[in-house]
Amino acid sequence: MSEFVGAIDQGTTGTRFALFDHSGNLVASAYEEHTQIFPKPGWVEHNPIEIWQKTKKVVKDVLEKTRIDARDVAAIGVTNQRETTILWDRKTGQPVYNAIVWQCRRTAEMCDRLTRDGYSEMIREKTGLVVDSYFSGTKIKWLMENVNGVAEKAKKGEILFGNIDTWLIWKLTGQHITDYSNASRTMLFDISKCRWDTDILDVLGIPESILPEVRPSSDHQIYGMTTPSEFMGVSIPVCGDLGDQQAALFGQTCFDPGETKNTYGTGCFMLMNIGTKITRSKSGLLTTIAFKLADKPVQYALEGSIFVTGAAIQWLRDGLKIIERASETEKLAQCVQDSGGVYFVPAFVGLGAPYWDPYARGMIIGITGGTKREHIVRATLESICYQTRDVLETMNAESGIPLKTLRVDGGAVRNNFLCQLQADILGVQVLRPTVQETTALGAAYAAGLAIGFWKDLDELRNNWIIDRTFVPMMNKEKREEGYANWKKAVQRAMSWVAPRNR
Repeated sequence: MSEFVGAIDQGTTGTRFALFDHSGNLVASAYEEHTQIFPKPGWVEHNPIEIWQKTKKVVKDVLEKTRIDARDVAAIGVTNQRETTILWDRKTGQPVYNAIVWQCRRTAEMCDRLTRDGYSEMIREKTGLVVDSYFSGTKIKWLMENVNGVAEKAKKGEILFGNIDTWLIWKLTGQHITDYSNASRTMLFDISKCRWDTDILDVLGIPESILPEVRPSSDHQIYGMTTPSEFMGVSIPVCGDLGDQQAALFGQTCFDPGETKNTYGTGCFMLMNIGTKITRSKSGLLTTIAFKLADKPVQYALEGSIFVTGAAIQWLRDGLKIIERASETEKLAQCVQDSGGVYFVPAFVGLGAPYWDPYARGMIIGITGGTKREHIVRATLESICYQTRDVLETMNAESGIPLKTLRVDGGAVRNNFLCQLQADILGVQVLRPTVQETTALGAAYAAGLAIGFWKDLDELRNNWIIDRTFVPMMNKEKREEGYANWKKAVQRAMSWVAPRNR
């Protein structure tokens, strides 16, 4: 039997390939960043060909570094930045345009028109999502309306759509496939009937023929085999696929209703497993598909999506240039007792849950003559924790289950100060697992389950081990005062940019 399962973790800023053993331990990984393209303010794009080339490179790097034979990789799972939209030519395989990234706000006014025309409630009821440029549907429509010849080719069946998972699976196997979790992020998928919705497709003018086949997140009937000439030199089954946040939920073994995780990456995403029955949010959360295993029922989740968290730290490094490495933030933040009254609302591309304001913009407020870079760094870390509390407050109210513990993962949780600050601002215990690459691990678990590498969910639960528990230390008065000031700052950042058609 092969010894490892591989996972391609294609994220917003880069691509990772990871190998895991049967105990769920990370054996090796490699990571490559890709280019961030900003054609206009609020617009974000990636080059799909570059992403594919970086994917092949990280796989090669891992195999060469470890000297592991590709034939010892039992299966491959894919996880991806969700909602990021690619259209490509069915025959040539060439993208018609750059990938439009989930953060991109170019379709905000298109979403306003959909709301004014009375479609928002219908879309929310069917998809569990708010009408927002975050999702794939209006990005597809923009490409069809703005790239010459694409609409006509799409109607003839000559164009394919996919989020990054579909693009990579197509490049790996030649199959045009997505899973239920990614389909539920397009704003085109009826999450109760589990099918593409013809009413929404008609409203947006999108032909159903361009959409991928929707398959289980972990599928005994594998999606396809890798093409030896293009990838690893051997044929390996690809049989696991999850959107990155659902993959992290799966990797954190949140298989039962009420279990909740938060992932700290470019953005921040809190998901609570709500089981097999749909709970529709009325307070700014999303209802989404968590995962579907082979012939088992679909499992759902409540989600709070925060657009900018780790990206704010990246901005301190690349934009303001007040740090050289993200790892510096822990030491710098501890050089001051607090943020000195500074609050940073990192609404670079608007605000997500629970505000959903595409016209909000970033703001640093409370600056005085005594403000130092350490205060700004600390305010940046606090902004991550305060945005998470915004979501947690809403999730507690929606689910009726006040959380006592939060499982965390993502690159930023290596920062002990951030994890302690998060526990303090939330007032709940924060649990950090030993294996923190839980997004890649979730994709590996999905693929491994499909081919029997792991036999069941209990075996995966036994792999989950706590590295450290962070217990709240801040007194309630200070916690509530800080949060009240945060909410004041958010109100000042909202509706900063006026849409042209209001």
